[in-house]
Amino acid sequence: MNFFSPLPKIDHPRVVAAIAAAEQQTSGEIRVVLTQHRAADAVGAAQRHFERLGMTQTAARNGVLIFLAPRSRTFAVIGDTAVHEKCGDAFWRLLTAAMTLHFQRGEFTEGLVHAVEHAGKLLAEQFPRATDDQDELPNSIVETD
Repeated sequence: MNFFSPLPKIDHPRVVAAIAAAEQQTSGEIRVVLTQHRAADAVGAAQRHFERLGMTQTAARNGVLIFLAPRSRTFAVIGDTAVHEKCGDAFWRLLTAAMTLHFQRGEFTEGLVHAVEHAGKLLAEQFPRATDDQDELPNSIVETD
């Protein structure tokens, strides 16, 4: 998706808090990657980061990655195999359309929080948190130069 002017201002603590809150309801994992590199193929770049961050190693294969590349004005949201099986393409289209609206208005934090909350709801419905669930991956935003 093509969306915003370079170098958006993002409220990191608010996004991290949204990730933590979403993950309290699910065994799923949500990560956000913000890169300063250009990414003509945002989905391909997101897939590479997904693997590099160990997201394919979660026990239930239920991770979601939100990838932003401001310099190329692109972003992508991808899920691991179990997530995609449960939600299908329609979920991703609706989610990215809503994010695009936020980004076009300059609401970058709100767009990310929206994505995290909606991905979290889907994960909670399909992969509820078990009593012995452990957070498998960090909740921090990953920034790459």
